[in-house]
Amino acid sequence: MPQNIDGNFEIIVDAARRTEITNNHTATHLLHYALRSVLGTHVEQKGSMVNDERLRFDFAHFNKMTAEEIRQTEIIVNELIRQNIVKEENRSANIEEAKAMGAMALFGEKYGKVVRVIKFGDSIELCGGTHVASTGQIGFFKIISESAIAAGVRRIEAITGKAAQEYIFKQIDTLSEISAKFNNAKNLVGGIETMMNENATLKKQVEAYKLEELKSLKKSLVEKAENRNGTTFICTRIDGHNGNDIKEICTQLRGELNNFAFLVGSVCDDKPTLAIAFSDNMVKEKGLNAGNLVRESAKLMQGGGGGQPFMATAGGKDISKIDDAISLAKTEIEKVL
Repeated sequence: MPQNIDGNFEIIVDAARRTEITNNHTATHLLHYALRSVLGTHVEQKGSMVNDERLRFDFAHFNKMTAEEIRQTEIIVNELIRQNIVKEENRSANIEEAKAMGAMALFGEKYGKVVRVIKFGDSIELCGGTHVASTGQIGFFKIISESAIAAGVRRIEAITGKAAQEYIFKQIDTLSEISAKFNNAKNLVGGIETMMNENATLKKQVEAYKLEELKSLKKSLVEKAENRNGTTFICTRIDGHNGNDIKEICTQLRGELNNFAFLVGSVCDDKPTLAIAFSDNMVKEKGLNAGNLVRESAKLMQGGGGGQPFMATAGGKDISKIDDAISLAKTEIEKVL
């Protein structure tokens, strides 16, 4: 704390910061009033936090607020701001008289017989905090989030004044950038919807092509499979295919073959993947367990995984050990073929 020339301590107040805090504090009063108007008189303050950047307001309510309720709350608060309502203050009101006026008590505060009443129009609260002289000083109010923090308690975070202005400008700038990417189309929403529909269609086409590719790959693997005492044994590498691709092949094989063992490794995007699948009889009669086997083999790749006894996958970190992992699993499978 700085000292003046007389050696006495003096308090330096950041006027701009204090103004923002004052705006946000008064806005909590207007927000409380608006919430009770929109959601019902069951709404009660359960906590709050105010600083120069934003305000936080916790209140009793059991349902997530709809977009329409949030917008209506913002409209009411901003209407009160535009009305530039002058603060009415009574620093020595009787507590019972204040309650009779409809003054709202703030959560967590204790009151004596004499209280301070702050009134902005129909918003009446018992409060000892700092407030604007009239609501127009707040400028603008914007809710930026609404969430649950406990059973029956919701939380709103909001901004006012300069912070609200910066937030709106940022949103407008983002919208302008998006619009520019759509050649400033007059119907921007329609353009985005068209693009999303086209993207969804293309995605389905790609998925269909991918499925056909995997069916072709599966067919090729079956044709090259070994016959071990009546069991179709597939053991190979199919680099370039990720875990989802390999799972799809495993699923297809289980739907088509009755007596098989499938062991495949792949390196895709610099990541090794190992997959094992068995027909039901291999699990029940031979005692093979894909989950246990893939988990042990993946350790060689500095990885792990697991799954069901009939189908399992694993990933790893060491690409150079993919063949060793395949070899280990192959040896264990061959013991029962």
